[in-house]
Amino acid sequence: MNRVSMMVLCCAMTANACALAAPSPVPEILAPGVISGPAHDSAPAFTPNGDEVYFSRSSSAISTIMVSYKTPTGWSEPSVAPFSGRWNEMEPTMAPGGRYMVFVSNRPALPGGAALDGFFDGVARPGMGAQLWRVDRSGAGWGEPYRLPGEINANTSIYAPSIAADGSVYFMKPGADGKFEIYRSQRTASGFMPPEAMPFNQKGGTTVDPAVAPDDSFVVFSSGRKPARGMDLFIVFRQGKDWACPIHLGDVVNSAGSDAEARLSPDAKTLYFSSERTVPTSFPMTRDETIKAMQRMQSWDNGNYNIFSVSLAQWLQARSDEAANMPCLG
Repeated sequence: MNRVSMMVLCCAMTANACALAAPSPVPEILAPGVISGPAHDSAPAFTPNGDEVYFSRSSSAISTIMVSYKTPTGWSEPSVAPFSGRWNEMEPTMAPGGRYMVFVSNRPALPGGAALDGFFDGVARPGMGAQLWRVDRSGAGWGEPYRLPGEINANTSIYAPSIAADGSVYFMKPGADGKFEIYRSQRTASGFMPPEAMPFNQKGGTTVDPAVAPDDSFVVFSSGRKPARGMDLFIVFRQGKDWACPIHLGDVVNSAGSDAEARLSPDAKTLYFSSERTVPTSFPMTRDETIKAMQRMQSWDNGNYNIFSVSLAQWLQARSDEAANMPCLG
């Protein structure tokens, strides 16, 4: 059996065989009531010095990219990013080094056009299309966004960009069966190569929201594959030109609902992600406990996505272990 066949076999089996025995770290919420607010907040992109963060804030009707600045007393009240606000936009991702960002937008390819229509999961989405746009750093601010080329923007349902240090772009789009899959487009001196589907996509399932390490050594993504209870986070390591079997990040990092929109800190040692989890409650509650829960609900704790962080040290350490780098066989 060749390595490709081995990997296909292993990834059809349970990922529990690759789970790490050490206790998982507990995720911490990012700036509750400020960055993690009552709306749907996700996909943080930090500048290399960590002093600025760009993220998506959305509802079922609208999404825009926000920016917040680190201050001596914490994160500032977010405002609409200078390059966003006219179109439906989300999922900013920072290039290693901070020279540019790539984000998702429904803005038309040509000036004066209408918002893009989307189509995925077998459903037409009028005005809710998505392609990838780039905006370059210009001094302390940002330039004018421009659309990535057609090799990447081959349809109008392109989401979740992530950028490696060599400029290669990971993203998700509907595959042949209509389910979202992760693709990679290699950056070359002359542009981008045609995207290739990643071998760790789940056949017949959904694989979304890649966050690639700058050196292309690992990817964190979300999937509903076993042993996930909902949409769960997995990490997969590169093994030469191949990829090892995805490792489930466990039921402490993952919740019973949706955990997605993975992003990495500038040093790639901390995972940021969005989760529907809420603070656990038990009944009966005291009146004071109920008042605090209501205050928290209005601030952030209402079941919408909020941004959490967790150290990846446990899994990055395992990368040096042969068992974590070789394909899992069940």
